[in-house]
Amino acid sequence: MSQTIAELFVETLKRAGVSRVWGLPGDSLNAFTDALRRDGGIRWLHVRHEETAAFAAAADAAVTGELAVVAGSCGPGNLHFINGLFDAQRSRVPVLAIASQIPSSEIGSGYFQETHPQELFRECSVYSELVGDPSQLPWVLEIAMRTAVEQQGVAVVVVPGDVFFADAPERRPGAPIRAASPRIVPSPDELAEAAGVLNAAASVTILAGAGVAGAHDEVLALAERLQAPIVHAFRGKEHIEYDNPYDVGMTGLLGFASGYRAMEKCDALLILGSDFPYRQFYPSKAKIVQVDVRGEQLGRRTPIDVGLVGDARETATALLPLIADGRSPKHLESSLKHYEKTRKELDGLANDDGKEPIHPEYVAKLIDRLADSDAIFTADVGSPVVWTARYLHLTRDRRLIGSFTHGSMANAMPHALGAQGAAPGRQVIALAGDGGLSMLMGDLLSIRQNDLPIKIVVFNNSSLNFVEVEMKAAGIVNFGTELVNPDFAAVAESVGITGIRVERGADLEAALTRAFAEPGAALVDVVVARQELSIPPSITAAQTKGFALYAMRTVLSGRGDELLDLADTNVWRRIFG
Repeated sequence: MSQTIAELFVETLKRAGVSRVWGLPGDSLNAFTDALRRDGGIRWLHVRHEETAAFAAAADAAVTGELAVVAGSCGPGNLHFINGLFDAQRSRVPVLAIASQIPSSEIGSGYFQETHPQELFRECSVYSELVGDPSQLPWVLEIAMRTAVEQQGVAVVVVPGDVFFADAPERRPGAPIRAASPRIVPSPDELAEAAGVLNAAASVTILAGAGVAGAHDEVLALAERLQAPIVHAFRGKEHIEYDNPYDVGMTGLLGFASGYRAMEKCDALLILGSDFPYRQFYPSKAKIVQVDVRGEQLGRRTPIDVGLVGDARETATALLPLIADGRSPKHLESSLKHYEKTRKELDGLANDDGKEPIHPEYVAKLIDRLADSDAIFTADVGSPVVWTARYLHLTRDRRLIGSFTHGSMANAMPHALGAQGAAPGRQVIALAGDGGLSMLMGDLLSIRQNDLPIKIVVFNNSSLNFVEVEMKAAGIVNFGTELVNPDFAAVAESVGITGIRVERGADLEAALTRAFAEPGAALVDVVVARQELSIPPSITAAQTKGFALYAMRTVLSGRGDELLDLADTNVWRRIFG
């Protein structure tokens, strides 16, 4: 008995191990969703906005390491994918986007809802193709899926609604599509050159990124031999921070003074699997050895002396015997001592001082202490990522997912949807900003509809807080950043989610404990200090000047009370050291 193209899609996805599809139905997608219904082997996870579906698929893929799928109808429907697909592509996770299209006979006529998704999504994908004829399948679908899993990115297949209904061509099935696991190691000569640079340096620091996933023990062994402190980029945090006696924290805009110092003071920097983008945080004089599985990444952020194409685990293992024993521990000991001091200061700022509104550091510290040892955290871009970077301690089993490269607002709650769908038995906690949550707040309904027990903690400061910090640093009076918010706990209650509002620090621990113990979804709306400053580890002269200009202009504009609030909220040493 022949099958339709829609049925072929479902069969191919099942054979590849796909068990969920995120999406929103529509007329051009009807054949596909009906095939899902009749088959019953793949769960349809309905969302209220396609952007949420794409973010959810990105987190699904991040949690499982397997292909995740999102589907949407023609025109404006799948056009909403674009922000979430950019996030998935830049986070390098495998996602298949099924984008239905207007009737094939109408393409090019300016028909109702006509767009050209195969062109629109080309920038945020590793593969994007229109299926204009049923005979293209299953080839196009399999190529798309294989490209997504092998290149760790987004593949888009565009299918007109009428093609979904067509009969599929006969072809014997191939092997189920799974990612390969090749070993990629630099050549002996290249390894020797890198070892030469590292052996000649009196002090070496390691910068570890997301590419060290699965290489924790090998990187620590290399750090021991090199007597090197390990600085991590944000996406490397979950892979290298835990059980790490060489850890000196992050660098960058969200990082620690100790991480910045360990890189600036070294003679040689070994970059392992990191595409850390901020050039001003790289050392000014050190020699640099960079390792990345993608050769095109080498040297694109800072000049390098040796570039190695290889995965972090295999390369660290191959380098280890080439590194000389007996290195001085002076740089490592100095860096660890500085980290201990920095960590103590940061932890001191997270103590509840009894003031209201609550300091956001204290919220993050309590979340860290009360969360499960294998919790999955998601964090909104903005001030929540600052507190996540500084106060969440990750374990071998904890995970952290966010829009750390694409940098989109509104990611935490949709990412939590995807993470919980992929890991139904684990605790998933979203650290959401009030601006981020409200941007896609309609998908609180999706949490309830799909019965996903997500826990959301809202950092409610009635502002686009990180934008305000950026304005202050640039000497600009805050404008256009104030948010008039609802009671988010009451909003949650109205859609069937447990809602708790917290305005006093003394009530916070009990509220979080109750929320985390809820068998279903829960939202904790925490009123936090608006004027809390998150200062980067290295303050430039321009930023100091900018802050002074902001203060003067704020007074001259008749808003001097904001400076009083700022002084009351922050210990001045946070600003000036």
